[in-house]
Amino acid sequence: MKRYRNGEVWDFENEIGLMSGGREVILGLDGGTTNTICICMPILPFTPHSIPPDPLPVLARAIAGCSNHNSVGEIAARLTLEQVMADALSKSGLTRSAVRAVCLAVSGVNHPTDQHRILTWLREIFPRHVKLFVQNDAVAALASGTLGKLHGCVLIAGTGTIAYGFTEDGREARASGAGPILGDWGSGYGIAAQALTAVIRAHDGRGPDTSLTRWILQELNLSSPDELIGWTYADPSWARIAALVPVVVSCAEAGDQVANSILLDTVEELASSVNAVVRRLGLCGEDGKVPFPLVMVGGVLETNKSWDIGKEVISCISKDFPGVLPIRPKVEPAIGAALLAWNFLLKQSLQ
Repeated sequence: MKRYRNGEVWDFENEIGLMSGGREVILGLDGGTTNTICICMPILPFTPHSIPPDPLPVLARAIAGCSNHNSVGEIAARLTLEQVMADALSKSGLTRSAVRAVCLAVSGVNHPTDQHRILTWLREIFPRHVKLFVQNDAVAALASGTLGKLHGCVLIAGTGTIAYGFTEDGREARASGAGPILGDWGSGYGIAAQALTAVIRAHDGRGPDTSLTRWILQELNLSSPDELIGWTYADPSWARIAALVPVVVSCAEAGDQVANSILLDTVEELASSVNAVVRRLGLCGEDGKVPFPLVMVGGVLETNKSWDIGKEVISCISKDFPGVLPIRPKVEPAIGAALLAWNFLLKQSLQ
């Protein structure tokens, strides 16, 4: 373990000392393109039929910026992850010696080599007794709806999008989640990028007029569509573009046909991702009617608008899979990550 890997990040441990009063904790991290959250949770009792309490005990919660290495680079991503873990422990009044397990679930973990690279880095930070788990952030999102059990499908639609599924025997599959360059359609970025494109096309005379032009320019305090080019490429970060989604939804609600078409395409793309995962894993059974959980996570799927993308996605999926059981998680994905680590420890304790 390197006590001062990043300068002063772990200096607080000097004041707390190495002893943690016998308390053991789990760190659960959810790292996305917009922000990164770490929660510190005490170890729950292990029994053969353990069920997490409601509400779950959380000692501390820390938040930081983007930790997707594909978006901000490897060095910046690691700095963010280490800082948010240190902040959570500092708020808990504990040191790394109290940590029993860490589950780090971050977007951009798409291959075993990604997992190995991050695990190697984590092992340099924590003592040898700490159990380390690295997953894609979609896995933690699924666990937030199933209380740590890996079964069913999760659909994330925020800045980015991905559908990820698990069977009870451990098989897994995913669809989408390849980032905006490779077509993350259905994501907040995808919605906003299509809207910006529609504004430029209308301005050029290549597409229909749309109220998106007036409302996006007003939102960005610009006077002409020509200025969108400079605004877009001055900082083409995914979250900055995706922040325009509420404007698109508002225009669709007001009857704009271009905005409405963008959201209808979004529904089809999201439903298609889920359908691909469900069929590959056979979650629906041979007749398509076997019940399975579908965890819905992300700002694009929130239900606070009359043009309810999440509701439309469920309606579309239900046509093919009437057994789908939509779940809106009561806890955030970072807690899902902590529950994953707890379930891993539970299984080990019962072996």
